[in-house]
Formats: sequence, C-alpha cells, structure tokens
Amino acid sequence: MSWTREQTAARAARELKDGYYVNLGIGIPTLVANYIPAGVRVTLQSENGMLGMGPFPFDDEIDPDLVNAGKQTITQLPTSSFFDSAQSFAMIRGGHIDAAVLGAMEVSETGDIANWAIPGKMVKGIGGAMDLVAGVKRVIVVMDHTNKAGESKVLPKCTLPLTGVACVDLIITNLCVLAVSREQRGLRVLECAPNVTLDEVRAKTEARLLV
Repeated sequence: MSWTREQTAARAARELKDGYYVNLGIGIPTLVANYIPAGVRVTLQSENGMLGMGPFPFDDEIDPDLVNAGKQTITQLPTSSFFDSAQSFAMIRGGHIDAAVLGAMEVSETGDIANWAIPGKMVKGIGGAMDLVAGVKRVIVVMDHTNKAGESKVLPKCTLPLTGVACVDLIITNLCVLAVSREQRGLRVLECAPNVTLDEVRAKTEARLLV
C-alpha cells in the first residue's frame, strides 16, 4: 500500500531538523506544515514575504489577506514577520534557508529537477523555484512516483524544461524514499512505503537504483 498525500507529507516532515528555516513549495509540500514533529522548531518562509507561517487555518480562522506563495490561506504566529519579495529572495539567494520541500513533474538520477513547465501548455511562470534550488542548503522533492498515465517521473534524464541541475538531495514519493548519489550517478533506496516491495519500486522507476 503506497503512502497517501498526507502520509507522504508527514514522511517529508521527518526530514526537518530543529532550528531549520524551510520553504515549502506548491502541492503536497504545503501539507508538510501540518506534520512537523512535536519538539521540532521549524520556521517556514514564503517567497511572497513572510517568515514564520503557522498551519492551514480552520474555516473560522481564514483571513483572505494572509496567503502563501501558492495563494493558499495560512495562519500567522506571534513570531511571524512580513517583508517585501526582494528581501525574501535575498534570504533564499543568500543561502539563509536550510531546506526547500518542492513538488516536481520529473526528477533525474543525478538530481536534476523539472517542476515548472510542460511545452505547449500555459503556465504562470517559474515563480521562485529556480532561486530555491540554487540558494537553499538542501532540496527535498515530494511527489507521486508516476504521472497520471502511470509513467515514471523518476528518470535517467528529465525530458521537460529544467528548473535546476544536480540540485536535489532527497526524493520522497508515495512509494519510497530515494537519496541522490552523485558520485555513483544513481538513487539509493532508503525506505519503501508499507507493503510496497523493492520490485514494485524498480518496475516504476526508470532511473538507476542503488540498493
């Protein structure tokens, strides 16, 4: 049985260390905010100018003026601070963010990531993804292992326009956890979801696996 979106997010949250400053991408990564382990102090940063985001609000807590970079309503904390996008990106580009948890359309066995465009389809733009993969200390990708057609999203080489090259450190999918080994040019299987076998992971992964 593969992990659900919530379980995948919870598994990603276990990678966050006490004291980390973390940026969460759109999609499954936004759910990570709700699963940060007890006793772990993490400060969430958003490209649109907020440091110190709380979990998603309940219906009676929604403030339509308080949103993250993905335009989702969020909550603030007593320690939250607000600033312009220029300062936000200065934090990212200056290496002050410890980790980014991002979604992806494709990831390669060498840690390349494609997560912003599909040729021929209308897109709003790359957003802050290119800055994040270049500026943060650790990049964690959280995504489904296959696309809607059942094709692997974990590839020898990305086919879609790249967001960054050799920048991903860890890949967490609904099937498994993979660490990028640039020295051996492959992905090391660290963990499989409950009742997911290594053979199933192999069958649904086109990239080179190191076991």
